[in-house]
Amino acid sequence: MKPQFQLGKIGHVALYVADVQASKRFYTEVLGFEVSDEMPDPMVPGGAVFLRCNPDHHGIALFRAGSSNPADAGLNHIAFEVPTLDDVFRARAHLRRHNVPIDFEGRRRAGVQIAVEFRDPDNHRLEIYWGIDQIQPGEASRPADQWKGVKSLEAAIADPVVGQDTRLQDPSVLHA
Repeated sequence: MKPQFQLGKIGHVALYVADVQASKRFYTEVLGFEVSDEMPDPMVPGGAVFLRCNPDHHGIALFRAGSSNPADAGLNHIAFEVPTLDDVFRARAHLRRHNVPIDFEGRRRAGVQIAVEFRDPDNHRLEIYWGIDQIQPGEASRPADQWKGVKSLEAAIADPVVGQDTRLQDPSVLHA
């Protein structure tokens, strides 16, 4: 069965790195990325940094490698952007119809995208998302107290973040 949603682009890549601060310096000083947000150690074990090279909140996210996720393994996840919030709901329904276990659904914190996360047959983590914050050069990202992380798509649309229109174009996707 063909999906009832449309992938728009590869949105971001998240990597496990041995030294988050050294990798941050490389991506900012050598490649010219800007820091959107940083998460300190108790929020994310070892900390995390979100970097951008265009208005998307992040194109690369860096997470500290550990024994279960070594730096040479590299990949945390690959994310695919969809053009509408309805597509996230359609993607969730499609994954369920194909018996794909869902690891997470809802709104993450930094970037505030609404997403569904799952794994491919080789256990690679994948994300389908909509609504990532857009940040222009020199602008600051959204303050952390506005992130509103939630663990369901329904909760994400019921309690939107400032500036994020969570009205569905086709409310029937709620029941798909």
